Amino acid sequence: MITSASRFLVGLVGSGVGSSLSPPLHEREAAALGLRYAYRTLELREPLDQLLARAVDAGFDGLNITHPCKREVLSLLDELSPDAEALGAVNTVVIRDGHTTGHNTDTTGFAESVRRGLPGAALDRVVLVGAGGAGSAVAHALRELGCGELAIFDADSERASALAAAVGGIALSELELDADGLVHATPTGMEGHGGIPFDPAPLQPNTWVADIVYRPVRTELLRAAIALGCRTLDGAKMLVAQAADTFTLVTGIEPDRARMRRHLHDVLRRRDAIAS
Repeated sequence: MITSASRFLVGLVGSGVGSSLSPPLHEREAAALGLRYAYRTLELREPLDQLLARAVDAGFDGLNITHPCKREVLSLLDELSPDAEALGAVNTVVIRDGHTTGHNTDTTGFAESVRRGLPGAALDRVVLVGAGGAGSAVAHALRELGCGELAIFDADSERASALAAAVGGIALSELELDADGLVHATPTGMEGHGGIPFDPAPLQPNTWVADIVYRPVRTELLRAAIALGCRTLDGAKMLVAQAADTFTLVTGIEPDRARMRRHLHDVLRRRDAIAS
């Protein structure tokens, strides 16, 4: 039975995770709930199977999984939840007595962020850039939100075609920006993977733009979209929503989501102050 006296050890596995916002986001909410909860970043400096085994041996209760491990980790787990199996990607691993179960909270997280951050957004035609683990979660979320035509572009055309077939979308051989909305779901633009994923100049002001990257919160793509008059949705909103779902999976306790958003905004203000 999980109580407020329980201890939790959670980690984030991926490449370039040292500046992640997840540790303070999780730990502050845990402290507010009276939980003893430590969140560690686990940089991918060894084969993923070895890192996962070490985390299990060290007594971790859960792991968040990020780029580039969301698909690779699938075959390394004892069990997959129905959502993770359907998506073919894992972003959360729950560990109980050495048994590992993969989940995916990216889908629910993205859907919630759209509802809160882009109320009333048109969904007749949406273009998704990126068909990897995160892109798969976003594609399913867009379908749940009622997206009409979902067009998917990826540098790997076979991956785009596979995802399009899985969600009833269409695969684009070339990127098209003529749509009600556009979602960027690749690592391009995040810290350590700088740049902009495509030329945003053709974007029209009536196209909303969402970026799942949250480090930095206002990516180069979002800055360009704002300058063009587009509504935008940053990845920090998705981060809070999926983090809250992960927190519940690991602890069995529902966090205060509004308070978690305040935690994140406070962390961002502090980091901005330090950077300036």
